[in-house]
Amino acid sequence: MVAQKTINRFLSWRENNQNYLQFGRPSKKTLLKRLNREGFSLCPEELNFLLKQSGKNSFVKEKINEGTNVWVPSEMVDTVKELNAIYQESKKLGLDVEDVKHGWLKTQDASMFFTNPLYKKKEEDGFYNELIEDLQSFSPSFPVIKRTPSSEGHLLIIDPADIHVGKLAMAFETGDEYNTKIAVERVLKGVQGILDKTSGFNIDQILFVGGNDILHIDTPKRMTTSGTPQDTDGMWYSNFLVAKQLYVDVLMMLMPVADVHFTFNPSNHDYTNGFFLADVIKTYFKDCKNITFDCSIAHRKYYKYYNNLIGTTHGDGARQADLPLLMAHESKDWSDCKHRYIYTHHVHHKTAKDHIGVTIESLRSPSASDSWHHRNGYTGVPKAIEGFIHHKEFGQVARLTHIFI
Repeated sequence: MVAQKTINRFLSWRENNQNYLQFGRPSKKTLLKRLNREGFSLCPEELNFLLKQSGKNSFVKEKINEGTNVWVPSEMVDTVKELNAIYQESKKLGLDVEDVKHGWLKTQDASMFFTNPLYKKKEEDGFYNELIEDLQSFSPSFPVIKRTPSSEGHLLIIDPADIHVGKLAMAFETGDEYNTKIAVERVLKGVQGILDKTSGFNIDQILFVGGNDILHIDTPKRMTTSGTPQDTDGMWYSNFLVAKQLYVDVLMMLMPVADVHFTFNPSNHDYTNGFFLADVIKTYFKDCKNITFDCSIAHRKYYKYYNNLIGTTHGDGARQADLPLLMAHESKDWSDCKHRYIYTHHVHHKTAKDHIGVTIESLRSPSASDSWHHRNGYTGVPKAIEGFIHHKEFGQVARLTHIFI
């Protein structure tokens, strides 16, 4: 058996010595001596094989990829041309040819469906399998926690805003370090810090606000939903699983304190994956009677707690000045509540303003400024997890802040 490397070398030599072969008509013995003088190290049988193959014109030079010429068997010429067409079309669309499973090749004269033999299953498949196995193998049971009703109870709002799991900031450049590990640590410490600060209040209900850029990116190309490139720590699928476990851990911390309502706010960094994550969390706790969910894709959510109407939204959509009227238009509980609040996110810093009938407040973020934000001067604000306590009749009576130094 002649090695492919030797075949390729012989075919190239034959092309460069056409005159010698055509007009010199060397015998096999003479040809063998010349080839071996040039470093081929062939035996007569190997030369016979090469001559037999080349005599049948069984190898043809084809151009592939970026103009690379290769020798291929004549019966594979059509296949190579098809693969080259698939490669070129994938390149035009900015796709990796190994990510294209099948498609259509279309010209002015014809169209052809193809299945791409170069397609390779990516390591993301392991993510899907791991997630499905996790959900299938572990269906937790949650014993019902019975509560004693209290006339002096309060609502605790815990709102870890703009966590950005997967975000990367380097202290060498920005002065602040931030990555997935730090994001998880800050949320867990921040939520526990808020709970510690509620010791003087009787909490009978918790509103947990999820979403709001829980994930830093929304595509495998490390971009937000709209295509803005980001500095990232870790792969998108591993960060999804980290965020999932983070939410599970936080909700398990909250349920012993009081029943929890989880409300989801879609956001600009992770509009699709954030929605999927919220639905996974809802499924995880499907058998738990002490937690309820509002995971719709609606951009503004409303929650009533006695005389309080609480609105939440990410803050990248409707103008803040329009939010009070939107609340009046969208919430059926507007007229039943005297105290109305809207908590927004997105800007990573604190603002609070009283409008007619509604107080609007934006929240701080535990995440640090990345390269782009630092370069453009969006830095220097306190990093924190925030919570709020609402009295049944008197509205917001306390703000709780866990600051990270």
